[in-house]
This record gives sequence, C-alpha cells and structure tokens, in this order.
Amino acid sequence: MIEFPLGNLSKTLSEIVIVNTDKLKPDWAGDDLLSRFVNLLIKTKPFYSIMKGQARRVLISTAEKNGIPWRKNYQELANSEVKELYNAIADAELVYPDYYQVPFHAYDEGNLCWQAAFEAESATLSMGLRVWKNEPGLTWQVAQDRLRNSFYQIVEKYTNNPLQDILDIGCSVGISTLALHRYFSAQQDLPITTIGLDLSPYMLAVAKKRDEQQEISQWFHSKAEKTKFADNSFDLVTLQFLVHELPRKATQEIFTEMFRILRPGGVIAIVDNNPASPVIQNLPPVLFTLMKSTEPWSDDYYTFNIEQSLVDTGFNYQTTVASDPRHRAIIAIKS
Repeated sequence: MIEFPLGNLSKTLSEIVIVNTDKLKPDWAGDDLLSRFVNLLIKTKPFYSIMKGQARRVLISTAEKNGIPWRKNYQELANSEVKELYNAIADAELVYPDYYQVPFHAYDEGNLCWQAAFEAESATLSMGLRVWKNEPGLTWQVAQDRLRNSFYQIVEKYTNNPLQDILDIGCSVGISTLALHRYFSAQQDLPITTIGLDLSPYMLAVAKKRDEQQEISQWFHSKAEKTKFADNSFDLVTLQFLVHELPRKATQEIFTEMFRILRPGGVIAIVDNNPASPVIQNLPPVLFTLMKSTEPWSDDYYTFNIEQSLVDTGFNYQTTVASDPRHRAIIAIKS
C-alpha cells in the first residue's frame, strides 16, 4: 500500500498560496502556481487513486454523520425496480460527448453507472450542510431548502408570471427539478409544465422513481447542447450546480441552444460555485485537492467569464449575486 502524508501535503500547498484580498478566483484554479502544482499531483496515478478513495470516504462520512443514511439509501435503490425504468428513458441513439466519458466524482464511469445514480441523492443532500457547516443544529432538510430557495427567490425577481414551461438542465436524480417545480407552482394558480433533462439515463431512472406523484411532465435523456425541443418553448431554463462540471466549450454550446428554445422574455438562471467567495477561495488544501481530483473541468470553470459568454450568445445579462456563502446566481434574459 502506498501511503501519502496528507499533513505534509497541506503544509506544502499552504506555503504556495499567494495572499490577495481582492481575488476573482481561487489560487488553486487556473494557471496559478498552486493550481499547476495540484494538477501535477492529480496526474500522478498513485496519488490520484488515494485522493479518489479519500474523496469518497469524506463524502460518505460527512453525510452519515449528519443523519443522511448514505448506505441505506444506496441499498434501497439497488433493491428496487429502478433498473426497469432505464430502457423506457434511455435514448439508444444518443452519442455521448467525450467530456462526459471521463472519470468523474470518484467514479471511473462518471455518471454513466448505477453506483453514481444510487449515491447522487445522498451526496446532493449533504451539499447544503457544507454551505453552513458552522451552524450548530442545522439539519440537512433545512439546509437543502435554504440552498434551493435562496436561488429561486433571486430567479423569481426576473420571471414574468404566469410561468407555463420550465426546463431544468443537468437535473441528475431530480432533486433540483422537483424543488424548482414546487417553488414556482406555489407562486401561481395556473399549472406549470416542468421537464428535467440529463445526459445520464441512470440518473434519470432514479429521478423518475423519486417522482412518486408524477409532478414532472418528462424526464428527458438528451444532450443539452442539442435538444429536440422547438424554438421558443420555455419561459425559464435553469442550470443548477452544473456548469462547473462542464468544459467551457460545452457550456457555450448549451447557452446557444438555450437561447433558441427560450421564449422572448424567457430567463436563463444559473447557480454554481462562486469563484469570488472567500469560502471557496480559502478551502483547506486537502479539500480543494480532493475536489479537483474528482472535478476534471474545475480550471475551465473558475477562469470562465460566464456573463460575457451569455452576452456573446445574445442574452441580455441581468445580474450576478451571491445566493449563499459558497454559491452565486447568474441571471440573463432573452430579449
């Protein structure tokens, strides 16, 4: 067994950090010295294997310590009929882009496997707790509601009621889609048609199972860069915690497609990690190294001018605002 002295690693990485109180992104992302050093470590196979295993242990232990039954949730899904939903959802003719077929989130097959799909809900529910980790007594349920609603309250200011059609891009196992649908349905009397779209039929099968009341009109297996929706189909499109998982070329192509399928006056709303957040910038070395080891497009994301890309696509950019201590909301409108 190869052992790596994580304590010494943390000290070494800390010594490379450049002190700057007005940074637009973390030192550990992009082409900075610290980032290049971390990337070199990740490319070292023995080190990557250790970090991948460590990342999984941190995720699982954090979740279960806070009342999220990670292993129990996995077993319940594994023993359910969810796999029978796969064939009804999967588009057998869909060709997966290269960026989607690399190791991701500590899974060798990325999101294209049952293990990732069975663990996605637990990992997502624990995400809110990381945002307010120093708040004693905070439950994962309250943290998750706060995480979602803080974003939707910002989005609501830019939407025109009544909303008729909503699309949630990169919906994973449907937590974001159901929360989005329920929030905006509660704001108006007229019904809303909501669709969740994702590249992983495994995730979508779990999403369909979770949607016990069939609140979502369709769980759609497709590339977001090229959907089959007609022009001017939606009033609101969201990308919730998705863009940091994409190379910027894919994101730019998705923006173009969203511009096509949004109605005039329609809103594109993004929530994701905030490069300017002090919390993100000051992550402990072991944590940001763990994150980069399982997020292959981190450098692309943290150096990507999303707002300019939206403008270049033709959107009327509205605002970028912190939605919570770790994340930002970016809003633009199709004129």
